[in-house]
Amino acid sequence: MPEYPIFNALDDHITETIKKFDATGKLDRGPLKIGPERADTPASPLAFPGKVLADQASGRLLIADSNHNRVVVLSLLDNSVEAVVGSGEIGMKDGGFEEAAFNHPQGMALDGSILYVADTENHVIRAVDFEAGKVITVAGTGERGLERRFDISGPALRTALSSPWDLAVHDGGLYIAMAGTHQIWKMDLQTKQVGAYAGTGHEARIDGPLAAAALAQPSGLTTDGKKLYFADSEVSCIRSADFGSGGEVETIAGGDLFDYGDRDEAGRHARFQHPLDVAHHEGVIYVADTYNNKIKRVSLKDRSVETFVGTGEAGLEDGDEAKFHEPGGLSIAGGRVYIADTNNHVIRAADLKTGRVETLQISGLERPSVGVKPADAETALPVQSVCPGGITLKIALELPAGYKLNPEAPSWVKITSSEKRVLSPGGAQSQTLHNPSFPISIPLEASVGKANLRVDMALHYCGEKPGGGCHLDEAHLDLPVEVDKESNNSRLQVSHTVPAP
Repeated sequence: MPEYPIFNALDDHITETIKKFDATGKLDRGPLKIGPERADTPASPLAFPGKVLADQASGRLLIADSNHNRVVVLSLLDNSVEAVVGSGEIGMKDGGFEEAAFNHPQGMALDGSILYVADTENHVIRAVDFEAGKVITVAGTGERGLERRFDISGPALRTALSSPWDLAVHDGGLYIAMAGTHQIWKMDLQTKQVGAYAGTGHEARIDGPLAAAALAQPSGLTTDGKKLYFADSEVSCIRSADFGSGGEVETIAGGDLFDYGDRDEAGRHARFQHPLDVAHHEGVIYVADTYNNKIKRVSLKDRSVETFVGTGEAGLEDGDEAKFHEPGGLSIAGGRVYIADTNNHVIRAADLKTGRVETLQISGLERPSVGVKPADAETALPVQSVCPGGITLKIALELPAGYKLNPEAPSWVKITSSEKRVLSPGGAQSQTLHNPSFPISIPLEASVGKANLRVDMALHYCGEKPGGGCHLDEAHLDLPVEVDKESNNSRLQVSHTVPAP
């Protein structure tokens, strides 16, 4: 066996550390209580929404529901669903709204009744025609472009793109944040020609003429009508590009490749951490400072940077001390900043004047049913009636013959009540159990009324015989409950059967 000096040094150090803390009784040898992040997030009809576009003129709020491979169109007035563009199936298919297919769409830009969509993992740009009710591909071949040169150009449908991440329309041009080649591209909407607009393709933060500048994964675009501003994610900067072939790229705020952080100062002294989007409003650039879990703003007058909303701690809390979880998109309309709170799977809105944040309650939207395994589907259970007081929820599990739960993997069960005052697991709104042993019996406090109990499960199971393999099953059970004084039942029961792999 070969010798690895670094491994040996680490092994010796770890061994000594274990001996030291074992002797003091401070070493906890119990299993780590960890699980997928989704165990701590609420149920939502959205899945990792990447970008959002609020349009005051049309009264629409457009959401790139990225992991559901669709675009959701809401009314700005009441957050109700006006349209869903895309079947939810991963693919690259043109046609009507219900049959069209995307692959993890991100940024969007409106030009009249046409919505342009950066279909990121298809490496194409799609056009959504709201009047015709159709989706068509307008740029890209479907293959990822690998060349990084400034002199690339050609007919839009015969030129390969690379991970287009955001879009902006200005003066007949569609500007594309081409994250994959570290450039900004431009498509002429009249001639249908597309090509590099800024950046050599070399990954770095180098200011200067458009053709000589270097960018690093531009991921968000906005404009004040005079310049194009972009979030240059890998160098954690906010930068600008002039309009016109003789223009230049300039860094507005932020440092360089390894100068990320969280510092509210002016210009190059400020620090961001992988910002993914920007939005201009009245001389201010609002920034989705993604890995800092904040929304910041940059004054174009003096380039000062300040935190607008977000404590910096990951979470989902509204109000004056709001918490976010890696927000990836934002847009401004009607005195509000609309935020795609990506890892919380929700859309938030912050008042421009007060900074107060609320989570939008979307009515009339369901998760797509296509491409979902039966094990992952929502299961609505019949109503069960129980008496008030202390009751028990029993959860049973049936695994396929020859399989058992894997104790080395983080299986978990989360129980959530829609009405804490009616039903509460452990006196709280929700309770999560890690690596549970089935059947599970969970005490609940019940008061007269109606509530829904939701049971979310992620189960890691393996074959008992060699070659059986290991698998993951997800289940989402919704149980409506009536707590009635006339009932003498003190037990709720649910069960889940894991299908054979």
